[in-house]
Amino acid sequence: MGNLGRSFSPHAQAWGAGSGTGPEARLRRRLSTLDDIERRARRRIPRFAFDFLEGGTGNDLNTLRNRQALDAVQLVPRYGMPAPVRTEVELFGINCAMPIGISPVGVDGIVWPGATRIFAAAAGKLRIPYIAGTLATASIEEVAELAGPYGWFQLYGLPADDHSVTFDLVRRAGAAGVHVLAATLDAPVRSKRPRDLRNGLVVPFRPTAKTIFDVASSPLWLLALARAGTPAFRNMERYVEKPATLAKTAGFVQSQIKGTFSWDSVKRIRDAWSGALVVKGVLHPADAEQAIAVGVDGILVSNHGGRQLDAAPAAIDVLPAIAATVGTRATVLFDSGIRSGLDVARAITLGARGTFAGRAFLLGLGALGERGAGYVAGLLKEELETAMGQLGAPSLDALPQLTFRHRDAFDFT
Repeated sequence: MGNLGRSFSPHAQAWGAGSGTGPEARLRRRLSTLDDIERRARRRIPRFAFDFLEGGTGNDLNTLRNRQALDAVQLVPRYGMPAPVRTEVELFGINCAMPIGISPVGVDGIVWPGATRIFAAAAGKLRIPYIAGTLATASIEEVAELAGPYGWFQLYGLPADDHSVTFDLVRRAGAAGVHVLAATLDAPVRSKRPRDLRNGLVVPFRPTAKTIFDVASSPLWLLALARAGTPAFRNMERYVEKPATLAKTAGFVQSQIKGTFSWDSVKRIRDAWSGALVVKGVLHPADAEQAIAVGVDGILVSNHGGRQLDAAPAAIDVLPAIAATVGTRATVLFDSGIRSGLDVARAITLGARGTFAGRAFLLGLGALGERGAGYVAGLLKEELETAMGQLGAPSLDALPQLTFRHRDAFDFT
């Protein structure tokens, strides 16, 4: 874990300059954008793992819509007021190095074995939030120990027995010292993900000859698997009959996790949870109002990275209306489609206080192994600082004052 933050330099201009002749400088020139990182990751991880990460639901229209919508947002720079750029932001009482965190991706160990622990350690080292998932490959307790105050937990609903497991997860998160709880709303039913179906990546997993060949053709991924062990639903193991085999745990996940919550359930979570509470997956201002009414502290605007509903709007296109509705009553956060520091600047300008990326950080692990989380964080920070400098915005608070064009923004009136 010692190299996690090696490429995350506080001197962002030096990071992006590409100067020097050493291995680090050459690497920065070869992997200067997330597109470069993506191409390298594709070569290093099994095809089924890459498809799992990159794919959305249906025909991948929503993932494409996220990208096109972010690209369409134009920002007008202001000149004549040069100043040092500062990216620090306070989120729920914790000072973060930048408004960029790591989103949850269920069973992230499929993409890179040991991903959950790597991300948790990186979050604590780099001072950025990490939302570990209910279906992460390390437990709540492990994440909290590694990430410290930067460890958040994404909660899925398990409605059986009046949400007994759901509320035990809430209890465990509190006992472990998790700082923020993020209740997920945008997975009411399981979505159809054709890439995973074609690759046999279903529960229970049934490897094929093609799968075995993919794994054999990915020696670095295999080495990481040997070190980290087979990916498993670690948070769920205590709720199944012992011994908690992977098959038993996977069956429990398949039958019990329903994903979303009613507003009454969110209110019950609010009453049970003393820390900051975020609802994840909001796309309509009326839902943001409902969330505030039951006492949440944050609204995470997200379409699940395009992995739930192919006809859903791009998350960035509903962000301004939700931010306007929420105002100062709760903290507005954003994910779905972030691939650069410029995307982060766009989201902050349109009303978010902080942003999250999932695919970007997992692509970093696929491309660079354990050091990939720090590398991607450094890349995004450098790009954000460059964007802010170009825009004449010395601080994050200056970004929402910019003039922008956002033709596809939703008008909910």
